[in-house]
Amino acid sequence: MTQKSRVVVFDLDDTLYKEQDYLLSAYREIAAKIESRYGLEGVFDRMHKWWQEGENVFQRLIDTYTLDITINDLLAIYRSHVPAIRLDEETRHLLDDLHQHAVLGLITDGRSLTQRHKIEALGLSAYMDDADILISDETGFEKPSEEPFRHFMERYPSCTYYYIGDNPAKDFVAPNHLGWTSICLLDDGRNIHKESGVRSQECGVRTVECISEIENNII
Repeated sequence: MTQKSRVVVFDLDDTLYKEQDYLLSAYREIAAKIESRYGLEGVFDRMHKWWQEGENVFQRLIDTYTLDITINDLLAIYRSHVPAIRLDEETRHLLDDLHQHAVLGLITDGRSLTQRHKIEALGLSAYMDDADILISDETGFEKPSEEPFRHFMERYPSCTYYYIGDNPAKDFVAPNHLGWTSICLLDDGRNIHKESGVRSQECGVRTVECISEIENNII
């Protein structure tokens, strides 16, 4: 199907962009709706402060303003909003370069609507076929299942395979078992979900501190 000999597959959240950017985008959307509906001001700033302090933001929002809405209502806005997120310059440069000599793909866990909105906002379809964008809600397989990874091995046989992610606890179990090269993008302090006790070095993966270092590890 392809003459390219390398297949490079990415995780999405906290790998190709920072998930906190999505969270803050959702908070702005929610704040705008709350302010419009209830005639309030400064809602986003308070939500941001509560989040930084580790509060239950949605419960604090409801309690502080005595809102006649539920946490599920707020979650629905959070998950369905069209996010104001984008690829940073380093990530865009990496994808531009890799796209010239490798097949690119995506394996991500999450809800279809939520992840599709992120993918569209980031413009990832310019770099990868839709058939190579695998979302757990659509495929029925969450990491660390091997099935999404086998998709690429069957679609592009006899290639060299790479997976880039950020979570050593689940991202690299399947690709390591299947003989892929795993590359862990280390947390720069901004990841929403911090690494658990599992360290990348213990999972047999390469590590990079910034996304611009990834291309040097794809040989």
